Amino acid sequence: MDENIGIGLLGLGTVGSGVVKIIQTPNGRNPLVGKLSIKRIAVRDLTKQREASIPQSILTERPDEVIDDPSVQIVIEVMGGIEPARTLILRAIKAGKSVVTANKAVIARHGEEIAIAAKEAGVYVLIEAAVGGGIPIIEPLKQSLGGNKISRVSGIINGTTNYILTRMDKEGADYSDVLKDAQELGYAESDPAADVEGLDAADKIAILSGLAFGGAINRDKIPTKGINSLNNRDVNYAKRLGYVVKLLAISERHSKKQNKNDSLPLSLWVEPTLVPEKHPLSSVNDVNNAILIEGSPIGQVMFYGPGAGSGPTASAVVADILNIAGIQMMGLHSSILDPLLSGSSWRKCHLAEEAEINQKNYLRLIAEDTPGVIGKIGTIFGQRDISIESIVQFDASEEGAEIVVITHKVNKGKLKAALLAISNLSEIKDIASHMGCL
Repeated sequence: MDENIGIGLLGLGTVGSGVVKIIQTPNGRNPLVGKLSIKRIAVRDLTKQREASIPQSILTERPDEVIDDPSVQIVIEVMGGIEPARTLILRAIKAGKSVVTANKAVIARHGEEIAIAAKEAGVYVLIEAAVGGGIPIIEPLKQSLGGNKISRVSGIINGTTNYILTRMDKEGADYSDVLKDAQELGYAESDPAADVEGLDAADKIAILSGLAFGGAINRDKIPTKGINSLNNRDVNYAKRLGYVVKLLAISERHSKKQNKNDSLPLSLWVEPTLVPEKHPLSSVNDVNNAILIEGSPIGQVMFYGPGAGSGPTASAVVADILNIAGIQMMGLHSSILDPLLSGSSWRKCHLAEEAEINQKNYLRLIAEDTPGVIGKIGTIFGQRDISIESIVQFDASEEGAEIVVITHKVNKGKLKAALLAISNLSEIKDIASHMGCL
């Protein structure tokens, strides 16, 4: 009988190649790595030139052959995209095989369906690599922090946008120029929409929130705003005011009271946000990620590290493989344990509408450079019980005076009404920018 654990890969791109490299070089690693044996790998193109250490005989262009191979016990899905990844994950589960996936898009949208299928089949589906690259965050949320009442999860969870924003802040560079550099360096895809429009971060905060608050999250209801329309003028003004602009994904218990039988109210959103220079997230630069967890009794704890790339993500994938392999080698049947290792839903969660979300705000208005404009703006905010933390007039030019406002916390619905009234003032030419603020 083969004492090794048979591994099958769906995908051999950046992450898949990293996983193979770790498994093929077990010296100095956890002894269990030496018990892993790659049996089958599904690739898109058999004719592509590959590392000599990968035998051509184990490659196939048919993913079903990986799942159907009797020597494969754990299926690793690193092909990306929603389909056929979702279908293949469910097929592997039905075949009685545990799955490790780095696919945040699938888990964010179909995680509950996959978890139910895994529980019924008595297998594991582990997802450490889906969020934060090499940062261990999934297992801590499911286990180490399980005794805490989590109040808020916030973080920088997209390395591409963080690299762009770091360059804009440190160098005063334009967004479009830095994006081009990021693409040339391989940090951004040729089609960067998922990153720069905030979609990737929204997938990840949906997963983290489900684990932190114990319920399935409706991914489609997360208000999402990226950095693709960000002006470096706002980055510069933020710096002058003592802030750094970061793309933050935030999830917190909503202020709305929860009745005994009601679902837990949550507020989730993704948005470019002004972060005070002394805040722990402000110094997270380049392609690094950081996730800040706040709860009781732990207080604040931050997880920091490389958020993407072959090595970090492959490290997380292999950690999940070892988690499953260790249980299997002890002879335990997975049906006696939680198939997501304490990550299953145990309550219902309700996402607040965008208008109900409470936050501080940064606004940049372009107005005629005439007396009394700031007073009129302040009056409109005051009439709607919106408190202003600061209001500053910056550079005046032929285009007009630039007025920057930072509000105290207010729900977005009330702010939207105030901005409509402000935009109707004859002196206001444009509401040029609107971002969140910590």
